[in-house]
Amino acid sequence: MDGMSQCSWDAGPTSSASFGDIPGNLCSPTDDWPRPFRNLNHDDAWDHLAATSNLHSVKFDPTGRWRADALNFQPCAKTSSQDRYAVQQIHIQGRVWTLSAVFDGHLGSHTVEHVAHHMPIIVREHLELITQKHGDRVVPPPLIADMFAMAIRAFDDAIANDVLELFPGGLSSLSRLSDLQIQEVLDDQLSGGQNYTKARLCLYGTTALVALVDPDHRNLWLANLGDCQGLMVSETDQKAWNVEVLTRSHNGENPLEVQRVINEHPGEPECILDGRVLGAIAPFRCLGDTPFKQPPEFTRRILYNLYPGQHDTSPWEEFLMRNHTPPYISSTPEVTHYPLDPSPRAPRRYLILCSDGFTDICGTNQHVIVDRWARAAACSSSRELDEKSLALRLLWQALGNDPTSVSRVLTLNMDSPWLDDVSIVVQCL
Repeated sequence: MDGMSQCSWDAGPTSSASFGDIPGNLCSPTDDWPRPFRNLNHDDAWDHLAATSNLHSVKFDPTGRWRADALNFQPCAKTSSQDRYAVQQIHIQGRVWTLSAVFDGHLGSHTVEHVAHHMPIIVREHLELITQKHGDRVVPPPLIADMFAMAIRAFDDAIANDVLELFPGGLSSLSRLSDLQIQEVLDDQLSGGQNYTKARLCLYGTTALVALVDPDHRNLWLANLGDCQGLMVSETDQKAWNVEVLTRSHNGENPLEVQRVINEHPGEPECILDGRVLGAIAPFRCLGDTPFKQPPEFTRRILYNLYPGQHDTSPWEEFLMRNHTPPYISSTPEVTHYPLDPSPRAPRRYLILCSDGFTDICGTNQHVIVDRWARAAACSSSRELDEKSLALRLLWQALGNDPTSVSRVLTLNMDSPWLDDVSIVVQCL
């Protein structure tokens, strides 16, 4: 890769990687294999992985019992990750909630960046309102779940509505405007670019998996849109570990999701085509992706005029011609509630939030990988846990748990990405 020749960890000998050596790779078996990579020693491989993973850690209490470690990993130096994470404390009426999340963006990074920044703000605002209404009373968990879903839906609705408000009368007014008039509204980059930025958010999208824990650590809520995954890793009485999948993927592999979309669009056999919404996009629930949620006029009159004459619109027209009764992609998250035990003697629990890049790496071995990671973490001293990110340890385990396997992924000699972006948050509960 570019820029690696100057790094001290590149001093290892050159070896060759075969197609099957790279777990979850995006390449084709017909590509030019084997390919060279640098075989790093253990310390260099660990340091290189850490430097490539955009690490972040937050302690939620002075003892470090409740903490979260996060990462965002893309080994190809020529490709920017479209994954994001968020780990924050939310202060409400003198009490502290925790929010952690992973987001898997697609088509571009503008919308996922917007969502990762603003989602904690939106959730905080809705939490403030509902807690104020209840005064000194504890808000029942079902009402928190409803608030969570409402906050996320409202956030997504605002992405398109902020653009429609630029045109008095909304969509119906566009027929009275020329393309040039619409372009004049959108092209305000010389005066700050607020309109342009609002419209650009509609072009892209992101999945989302957001976790919320109450101040007493008695309740966990998960809000899921798309194909990120939540895992609960719990220590059992036998000093073993139980790995439970908490989420369902919202895509064409989930028959319940397929049937939901079909039921919402009767008489439209192409609402799902080849396992994709309108034959174009894999996630069935997302934030953004406005062309799948608004009538075709929104895309043709507004988004096409964002970059007039600069882009081939034929890929868009392939699915817009099937867009008859939007929305086809839902912004309603699947919210689930899980009780927690905050007592000091409670068995250890880890919540793992991850994008589908991590599940791709693990493949069918995910439970084994997570179990081995949990056992190793349980044997670590508190100092080791402070010094080495739990999320990074998990990624290391998934990549093969040895320097050679990790080196193959880190230093493979290719110009295009060979792995999907990987984001992981590990939260101690």
